[in-house]
Amino acid sequence: MARFRGSITKVSRRLGVALAPKAEKYLERRPYAPGEHGQSRRGKISEYALQLREKQKMKYLYGVLEKQFLNYYKKAVSQRGVTGDNLVKLLERRFDNVVFRAGFSPSRAGARQLVSHGHLMVNGRKVNIPSYLLKPGDTIEFRQKSRNMDAVTDSLNKAPESRIPSWVQVDKANQKAVFLSVPEREDVQEPYNEQLVVELYSK
Repeated sequence: MARFRGSITKVSRRLGVALAPKAEKYLERRPYAPGEHGQSRRGKISEYALQLREKQKMKYLYGVLEKQFLNYYKKAVSQRGVTGDNLVKLLERRFDNVVFRAGFSPSRAGARQLVSHGHLMVNGRKVNIPSYLLKPGDTIEFRQKSRNMDAVTDSLNKAPESRIPSWVQVDKANQKAVFLSVPEREDVQEPYNEQLVVELYSK
């Protein structure tokens, strides 16, 4: 399964935004691009560079590689409504993202691992595909042999209720979640501007 294997902290510093929990402290300590000349890189940024940076933010935040991201964009274009909104909604419907939103893991990378290792079920069936798109009403739960893992219990205990979005219903005691609805764009608070990504691909 293809996935990004580089340093997410370096990418976070280059893009100027924490793309994973572990990158937050590094960004606070070194809020500039990595490398010898990281602190001296200033000046006007071109429109293309801004658009490319927003695409990179979305790709790395959701753990999606270039070809798959382009496929999401094409699917968003083919759907009714605003293309940028459609793109965000597709990414938010990813199985690994919803597992992260539910608080089963403190990061999307950890959620992706839970899914790909076959620990979870959707509507009673094992699903080990992180990119699987959930539908409203889908129920997520752990397989019998994977229930009450320490890492999951710890993550749920530390996840504040305010972090769990309104479109995901979580039963912490039984480690289950229900994907209630596809979120509206205004309900997704992430540090990117998807409209710039649409402009990039529209050229």
